[in-house]
Amino acid sequence: MCGIAGLFDTRAKRDFSPGLIQRINNIQSHRGPDEHDTHLEPGLAFGHRRLSIIDLSTGQQPLFNEDHSVVIVFNGEIYNYQELVPELQALGHQFRTRSDTEVIVHAWEAWGEDCVKRFRGMFAFALWDRNQQTLFLARDRLGVKPLFYALLTDGTFIFGSELKVLTAHPGFVRDIDPLAVEEYFALGYVADPRCIYQGAYKLSSAHTLAIRHGTAIPTPKAYWDVRFTLDNPISAEDAADELRARIDESVRLRMIAEVPLGAFLSGGVDSSVVVASMAGLSNTQVRTCSIGFDDPQFNESNFAKQVADRYRTDHHLEIVKSDDYDLIDMLAWLYDEPFADSSAIPTYRVCQLARKHVTVALSGDGGDESFGGYRRYRLHMMEEQARSALPMGLRKPLFGALGRIYPKADWAPRMFRAKTTFQALAFDSAQAYMHSMSLLRADERERLYSDEFKRTLAGYRAQEVFNNHAACANTDDPLAFIQYLDYKTWLVSDINTKVDRASMAHSLEVREPLMDHKLVEWLATLPTRLKIQGQEGKWLLKKAYEPSLPGDVLYRPKMGFSVPMAKWLRGPLRDKLLHGVLGERIAATGYFNESVLSNMVGEHLSSRRDHSAPLWMLLMFDAFLKQANGELARPAIAETVGVACAHASLSEPSP
Repeated sequence: MCGIAGLFDTRAKRDFSPGLIQRINNIQSHRGPDEHDTHLEPGLAFGHRRLSIIDLSTGQQPLFNEDHSVVIVFNGEIYNYQELVPELQALGHQFRTRSDTEVIVHAWEAWGEDCVKRFRGMFAFALWDRNQQTLFLARDRLGVKPLFYALLTDGTFIFGSELKVLTAHPGFVRDIDPLAVEEYFALGYVADPRCIYQGAYKLSSAHTLAIRHGTAIPTPKAYWDVRFTLDNPISAEDAADELRARIDESVRLRMIAEVPLGAFLSGGVDSSVVVASMAGLSNTQVRTCSIGFDDPQFNESNFAKQVADRYRTDHHLEIVKSDDYDLIDMLAWLYDEPFADSSAIPTYRVCQLARKHVTVALSGDGGDESFGGYRRYRLHMMEEQARSALPMGLRKPLFGALGRIYPKADWAPRMFRAKTTFQALAFDSAQAYMHSMSLLRADERERLYSDEFKRTLAGYRAQEVFNNHAACANTDDPLAFIQYLDYKTWLVSDINTKVDRASMAHSLEVREPLMDHKLVEWLATLPTRLKIQGQEGKWLLKKAYEPSLPGDVLYRPKMGFSVPMAKWLRGPLRDKLLHGVLGERIAATGYFNESVLSNMVGEHLSSRRDHSAPLWMLLMFDAFLKQANGELARPAIAETVGVACAHASLSEPSP
């Protein structure tokens, strides 16, 4: 796991300053503390920060082919690289190292842009082919590894593993994109491929970008997509057997490392499945770690211990306080963009504790998306039944009116909170799921924004993010449709972003066997009834692992990786809330209706309403502004030595 950075002159072949590439590369030194190096030639500069995992002695980067005409900087792991080596050797390629990085170089020479279709792993890389005068960038299929880029006004193309690489360049202009602000206040993150700054982009998952010298920057090109056929005739029993075999294969590939390796074990289904598989594949004791919380509402450590005892793992448990909230400025620096998933706080602490024990940790992330684990999936499917019973021409006026007049009742028992359901029944499927996933819904954002900012948006709504992906979903199945949307939005822009920044802050590599693209493709062939039956999500996964895991681990209610935000904002974060949300930085943007902000803060502090979600979003937006304005110095990230293990499913803080 590493950090990459680079500069490319799209117009001429100017010489870049060695000091400049070193500076923008070293801003992400936390991603690769073991080694660093650069490569410069006319019109090109590459930088690399290395976290050594495979081929410790000869895997340094930037790395070249035999005649030095091709050079690469790479972040990630190609898990099937050992299978590709003999195939490439048969084509005449000679290897100097035992690294997966060199496989990419020779695969490019053999198969060109299609080389990415041969890779199985998590990756973001940039490759320069001098003979073809081509700069080639690629990102893995599910967006586990990040890649940012921008074209500067002087014709310099800049890229990096984190947005801070771009902003460290003196020619980068930090103009905030108002459309990104709208996406953030809808979703809690800026959705790929947009960035918070105009002119900067994230390379979308499963996309490549090939830039030929002297030509315009083309549109990134997709090389993969998940297709939900749901047409696999396999029986439930055979599907369970095949599922176990496929998970074992995925886990086996991710256990290749030359440094100590462990597993996150939360006590949830997904991490427990990964640990069970590791135990069956390993001839040594599996190292597992869990984080326990001093608040029993968030503590799953007893369930993790059941799994650890069953497989006699080398288990480590640490108890952390549930009132850990003093990370706001640190998170703003790490994430570079406003990011409102409050579970980023415990995720950061989990990775900090993890790095004490291993360098590589396997996680259970991606299981909910692939197997149908979220409660919101079941709710959406029930809503879809109601939507299908009435035509849109009748549903929209009827339920739209009910949604407008029914009071918002966050304080009431769930059965009486009908406003959101009425609103959702008035929408089509993509609108309804966006409504479900929005932290601030469209009508709430309409009240929050100032008239001036609404004019700036010129009618743009974050709904377009979901609409664009929905047009490519190619399925009418209610569950498959929203799984597809989650693969493109929530999983990439929230879950993977959160885990990447938190783990890399501590130079910890996290691998996700349940995000293996071949496993995802196979699961997309299975009918919905094998994923959700009645109110039971992850039905097939649980049935497959009934012989391997305790029943109360498999069938207990899901616990979120969340924090007591409403309580914090009324207590220890009260002053920060007042100075942030009602302070000068927020006001100076002109984005918000100040009377709405004041009322929101007052209602929350008096406990009349729970506005914790929008207030946390505003607080994190203020922290971002502070960082963007240069008011935050680079934080001191504690250096750690050794290996990692941690809490398993660093994912869902919400339904």
